[in-house]
Parts: sequence; C-alpha cells; structure tokens
Amino acid sequence: MHMPKVGKSVKQIVWVSSAILAISITVFGFLVAWGTAVFDEFVFFAVIAAFTPPTIINYIDYRWKRAIDEHLPDLFRSIVQAQETGMTLPRALEEAAKRDFGPLTAELRRMNAQISWGMTLEEALIAFAKRVNTVLVQRTILLIIEANRSGGHVEKVFDPMGKFVQSTLILRKERQNRTRPYIAIIYVAFFVFLFTIVLLFKSFFVEIQGLPMLGTAVMAPAEIKRLFSHMTAIQGFFGGLVAGKMGEGTVSAGLKHSLVMMVCGYIALKLFL
Repeated sequence: MHMPKVGKSVKQIVWVSSAILAISITVFGFLVAWGTAVFDEFVFFAVIAAFTPPTIINYIDYRWKRAIDEHLPDLFRSIVQAQETGMTLPRALEEAAKRDFGPLTAELRRMNAQISWGMTLEEALIAFAKRVNTVLVQRTILLIIEANRSGGHVEKVFDPMGKFVQSTLILRKERQNRTRPYIAIIYVAFFVFLFTIVLLFKSFFVEIQGLPMLGTAVMAPAEIKRLFSHMTAIQGFFGGLVAGKMGEGTVSAGLKHSLVMMVCGYIALKLFL
C-alpha cells in the first residue's frame, strides 16, 4: 500500500490548525492553572498538539517522495525499451503510464493528460517536477528536457540516468544505515539522562523512610521536580531534531524523534518521580 500524496494546501491547513489548537490549550492552561506545576503540563501537551499532526503529514509526504524516487530507475528502463522499438518520447511516457510504478504512475497519467490537452512535453515535464519536488526528479527532468531539445537518440540519455539514480539511492541507503548507530546513541544518551535524574532525585532530594534530606535543601522537592521536567522536555525536543538531521538530512524529520523522546520522558518522570 502506497502512501498518498500530501498537497501544499493540506500541509498549511494542518500547521495552522495545530497552532490554533496549541494556542487554545496554552490560553486555557493560563486561565485555570497559571503559576502552578499544572500549567507546565498544559504547555507540554500544547507542544505535543502543535507538532504531532504536522509530523504525521511530513512522514506521509516523505514516504510518498521516497517511493517516487525508488521507481525512477524502473521508469527509465521502460522508456529505453519503448524507444528502442521506435516510439517517440511522449509515446513512451504514455506506454509507461500503463504499468505499475507505485505513486509515480498517477503522476505519469496526469502528465500524459496535460500533453493531450495541448501542453508541450517540456511544460508537462516542468509541471511534473514542481509537483513531485524531489532532488532526484529535479535533476533528471532537466537532463531529459535538454536531451529532448538537442534531438537525436534521446534513449541514450535514459540508460546512464537510470544507473545514476540507482547508485544515488544505494548511497542514500548506505548513509542511513551508517548513521543509524548514531541515532541510537542519542536515544541511549536521553534514557541515561532520565535514569540519572530519577537517581539524583530519589537519592538526594526526597526523604527516605523519615530521614531528612542530605545537606540543606536549596529548593523544595516540588520545584526540583518541575526543573527536571523542563530539562527533560528540552533535552528530548532538541535531541530529536539532531537525530533527524543526522539520519535523514533535515531538521523537520527529527520532529518524530522529538515527540517520542518527550512523551517517554514525561511518562518516566510521572512514574518514577
């Protein structure tokens, strides 16, 4: 099952709706619990509400674009085979649209429909590149347009281009595999941070079987717990962004890691503090 395409307008609606929901939660918390630890929880859930829907949308869009890129080599091989039989490039694209290239098939059919309505091949290819908007598609479409302008045997361009895309996808997977241990290190460091916080709080900042706290308490245990919760949320949020940048090359891809670590931190502090 392929992920659906997410339009730009849908992304904007989701971001605006999430922001409105987060602001509403924060304002409500301000009215009913300002100055207490409960207000912090309102802010925490406001942040979760603000980033969870956009994160889901971004992930769906990422999976859709990745599926487009992964089917490009198959498309180019199909075009080469069609043109070797004497077909023109528009005819080869029309035949390719009859095959299953995942989400790329729907885009090919849309491109063929635009050509049949009177749009030139070059205009249809540019529109296709704008709709898909991946790095590989942007690069390959420019090469196809230039090859088509120059005339001659256009099929000779598609064969090396398919190999280039295939090697790029292999390198991308190798990069993800190599950075995966570093993402795991970020998660391990976060959970070690949580364990250290719980251990410190249990050992030094609470009374144990009626015994007084060690030394002179600079802050009340409730204030210390509140400080630790702030530290955990900040650590989880920015640690997740770093994991996304290392693993997938974009900060926005790290939002899912941020949400996971923030929720895990919140649950851990609720259970053990």
